[in-house]
Amino acid sequence: MKRLAYHLINIALILAFIFGAYYVYQLSHKKKPEDLYRLQPVTMGDIEQNVTANGTINPVSLVNVGTQVSGRVKKIYADYNDQVKQGQVLLELEDELFKAQIAQSLGNVKNNEASLELAKANELRMRSLFEKEYVSKQELDQSIQALKSAEAQLSTTKAQLKRDQTNYSYSIIKSPVSGVVVDRVVDVGQTVAASLQTPTLFKIAQDLSKMQINTSFAEADIGRIQVNQMAKFNVDAFPNKNFEGVVKQIRLNPTNTANVVTYDVVISVDNPEQLLLPGMTAYVNINFAKHDNVLLVPNAALRYRPKNEELNLAMKKDKKPDDNISKTKTDDLGSGKIYVLRNNKPEMIRVKTSITNGK
Repeated sequence: MKRLAYHLINIALILAFIFGAYYVYQLSHKKKPEDLYRLQPVTMGDIEQNVTANGTINPVSLVNVGTQVSGRVKKIYADYNDQVKQGQVLLELEDELFKAQIAQSLGNVKNNEASLELAKANELRMRSLFEKEYVSKQELDQSIQALKSAEAQLSTTKAQLKRDQTNYSYSIIKSPVSGVVVDRVVDVGQTVAASLQTPTLFKIAQDLSKMQINTSFAEADIGRIQVNQMAKFNVDAFPNKNFEGVVKQIRLNPTNTANVVTYDVVISVDNPEQLLLPGMTAYVNINFAKHDNVLLVPNAALRYRPKNEELNLAMKKDKKPDDNISKTKTDDLGSGKIYVLRNNKPEMIRVKTSITNGK
């Protein structure tokens, strides 16, 4: 009997030790509030709301220089990045064929000039003979008709000569504007064919100190953009440098891609140092709202919802005499809810929201 009592006491002590150790373990490993919730203090500061888009930097005026005649490239006088003046020779085509056509047309003109002189002499002779009644009226009319035909033929050959001379002048390609050569798409010896579409030989940017960004914004954002609005942007070449521009144009023609409607926006940019190059990608931000010295909370705090039992407790603490107002009003645009940790429990507080910077 004593042995049984002894064993029971030992078992009770062991169980007491186990339960005590478990209790101490639970107390020491109990999660703290900061382990259960992500806490963030409310701060004061300035906030801006922007619309963003990507765009491409382009020259304000980019001229494609082509050719109106076909031929083989003989000489090239301009290369990439060269400064050119209006009227400066950029390229020459082989001109032997054009010179031969001019020589042929010139010969035709001289031949028709001689024919015209002969027709004039015949007409005068026939008129004199007709007055003396040596020839009939029909013969006189025939001489007059021959004279008119010779005059018309001479006019035709002169026009052909002028056309050939013009084509010869087209074999010398000159710059239509002053600017910088940003692209050259032909080489010496290459044949260019001017048929239905004029081939491009050079691309010349008139003034690289004035650039523009061609970008597009979604229809949800286009109402927040206005002409003459300030725009800020960055480029990959200078990630730590901020550039500025001005909205120059909002184009009314929409673009629909996969049921997504966008509108093209042109932003004018000054480029005095010519750091911005054609084709660069610009990451554009246009500010349309700003508030100074306001309370700031993370967007995640407005999206947080506690568990059901915690939510019921938080709403009971937040309940006020005017809570008989329609519940839908608490969810109106510009209203929100955040939760403040008090006595290790989240307590709901209604707040009035304004703009967001996405953070």
